[in-house]
Amino acid sequence: MSILAAFMVPHPPMIVPAIGAGREADIQETIDAYEQVAEEIASLEPETILITSPHSVMYADYFHISPGKSAKGSFAGFHAPQVKFEEVYDEELAECICQEASLQDFPAGTMGERDAKLDHGTMVPLWFIRKKYSKGKIVRIGLSGLPLTDHYQFGMMIRDAVCALGRRTVFVASGDLSHKLQPYGPYGISPEGPQYDRRIMDVCARGSFGELLDFDEVFCEKAAECGHRSFVIMAGALDGKKIRSKALSHQDVTGVGYGICTFYPEGEDEERHFLKKHLDALREELSARTAGEDPYVALARRSLENYIREGKMIPVPKDLPEEMLKMRAGAFVSIHKHGKLRGCIGTIAPVTKSIAQEIIRNAVSASTQDPRFDPIREDELQWLEIHVDVLGKPEKISSVAELDVKRYGVIVTSGYRRGLLLPDLDGVDTPQQQVSIALQKGGIREDEKYQMERFEVIRHT
Repeated sequence: MSILAAFMVPHPPMIVPAIGAGREADIQETIDAYEQVAEEIASLEPETILITSPHSVMYADYFHISPGKSAKGSFAGFHAPQVKFEEVYDEELAECICQEASLQDFPAGTMGERDAKLDHGTMVPLWFIRKKYSKGKIVRIGLSGLPLTDHYQFGMMIRDAVCALGRRTVFVASGDLSHKLQPYGPYGISPEGPQYDRRIMDVCARGSFGELLDFDEVFCEKAAECGHRSFVIMAGALDGKKIRSKALSHQDVTGVGYGICTFYPEGEDEERHFLKKHLDALREELSARTAGEDPYVALARRSLENYIREGKMIPVPKDLPEEMLKMRAGAFVSIHKHGKLRGCIGTIAPVTKSIAQEIIRNAVSASTQDPRFDPIREDELQWLEIHVDVLGKPEKISSVAELDVKRYGVIVTSGYRRGLLLPDLDGVDTPQQQVSIALQKGGIREDEKYQMERFEVIRHT
């Protein structure tokens, strides 16, 4: 038995009358669509309701599946403690999902429970569903900070677990859309907000799930979206299926986007294996890019690949451009995988005899010693994008006004603490933001005294 149907739904607490106290009427269109979803779920009579929620336990590098036999929750945090829930978990399906993940050495499981109480991203959908359908256990799953491709892959594992058990399951992908749609909204407005809502509703109305993987991470962040990863997991759970999709509603009257769509699988469709298509296209693109890399990036790639495969640092090749062999400079090696940072380490000033040696050492460090990430594995090498920044000599500045985020990087120093941020980074739009991030990296409070330096780089990609 495959997944019976899937539903994209929002989770504004105000939609519950005990919380909204009349304000819920502002989103009546969303309420009406939610009622229809609940009726459709009731008509399917699922054994299990699987809910992905952005407000469940979330880790940067791990998908959390809520453990145990049951969980309770209420809207006490929204001044409505009388609205309570007690849900029974489908332990067998949760365990089967864990087993699927374990077989693929995938970072998902039931470890790391921080709060066993149900979150509002889970309870708002259940508030509507339980009015129409009281049966069925639940499985609650959190999102992660891993790439969208990993979310899609996890959805495929969920599908395989559902099929293995023959469980009648509906998938509820809980998530609001952009939080930056109106100037009067709680987060204001940004150009990316309305763009995100228009784009996501179009993609989901057409059931074009492959396009969900094409959303840029920085664009999503600027739009302050909530549920994109939730929707991508759902898409993975429907991989390879012909889909009958329908958009029921979309509202943005509160400054936050609320979209509701339904998805019904209707047999197999070999053209809808979107993750495979996405990775095939990416592999081809990266192969072409690798073939055209300049000597700086090619040296960084050769260095880290050899170290990861052989455990040895390569000697300095003799066929490099003269400036790489004779000049000295600090250099940073940045590594990305599927659009997400995978490692970045460098030197502000040179510590070796040449730029070439600097790159060789820092490429190894970025791929194996960045404390924010696990060491890169050999099976990841084909997906890596590598940049090398060669730093110019830093110069002292006295004001943020002397910075330009596109042209200059910044170094902040307070005593022995130092933080650095490279120039022209996605998502860093102002000098103030640039300095703030550099201070965080250096462990320096903004109210402390610190000195600033700026520097230029030559970026090799």
